[in-house]
Amino acid sequence: MTQDEDAHGDAAGRLRIDRWLWCARFYKSRAQASEAVAGGRVHVNGARVKPSRALRIGDRVSVSVQPGREVEFEVRAIPERRGPAPEARACYEETPESVQRGVRWQESRRLAALASPRPEGRPDKRARRELEELARRQGRE
Repeated sequence: MTQDEDAHGDAAGRLRIDRWLWCARFYKSRAQASEAVAGGRVHVNGARVKPSRALRIGDRVSVSVQPGREVEFEVRAIPERRGPAPEARACYEETPESVQRGVRWQESRRLAALASPRPEGRPDKRARRELEELARRQGRE
């Protein structure tokens, strides 16, 4: 095994978790992916991992992509490069439970957006402060 293969993955179907998340387009940069893994927002097979953890086909990964939204999927392929989105989506399969949670999360976000007061135009300073105060009282900030 060469040094390059060791750093980026090898023929046995392994790749660092931070690099895989970047290649699969969960994060815009590898540094963001590494930070998310180190921060505990990524779990592999139910366990918190380090950014250098080798990911294999068949591993189950859960990623907290936004507050209140966690995506769970199974690794289907190890990408050779960071390619286009359709190529990246072929590397994983989201679990049915995660898809259902995502639909419920989107619906709750849509309902919350409808319930929040919106001015007809751009608010002035006083109206903006009133909106911020209302949001604070409702516990949204």
